[in-house]
Amino acid sequence: MTLRTATPDDLDAIMAIEHRSFPTDAWSAQAMALELGSPHGRYLVDEHEGTVIGYGGVRALEGAGDADIQTIAFDAEHRGAGRGRALLRALLETAADRGAREVFLEVRADNPGAEGLYLSEGFEEIGRRPRYYQPDDVDAIVMRLVLQHRRGAAADAAKEATA
Repeated sequence: MTLRTATPDDLDAIMAIEHRSFPTDAWSAQAMALELGSPHGRYLVDEHEGTVIGYGGVRALEGAGDADIQTIAFDAEHRGAGRGRALLRALLETAADRGAREVFLEVRADNPGAEGLYLSEGFEEIGRRPRYYQPDDVDAIVMRLVLQHRRGAAADAAKEATA
């Protein structure tokens, strides 16, 4: 697995995955290009044998106290192998490094795989946005992770392992 910071040169590969992953509500190339160039976000790509197979981004302003996972997507044949988890953890690390205490995201209610990943990483459902994803009329599940609790739990587990 190779995670690296996305560059503008990755836009075409990212957009190809975006359209395959979200055929009815993909971001525009212009919006994604703005995200890649924003100083407030960090986008990573996952490469396999020199080909971009997934990407994700987090928006986390220095000192703002919170962050938002903007998107995570992988080509279908690379899902379910732990790559999304590794990418999510790297994005959470970026958020923590920028001073975030909480991280928010929205996930499609018809995507139990992604929802399960977020729940397993400590996110909790805090609300729903009815019919958020258009034109499919799919609800968005709004989720939050409190990073301090996550760090505290990891530290406690480390102490227990050494005791």
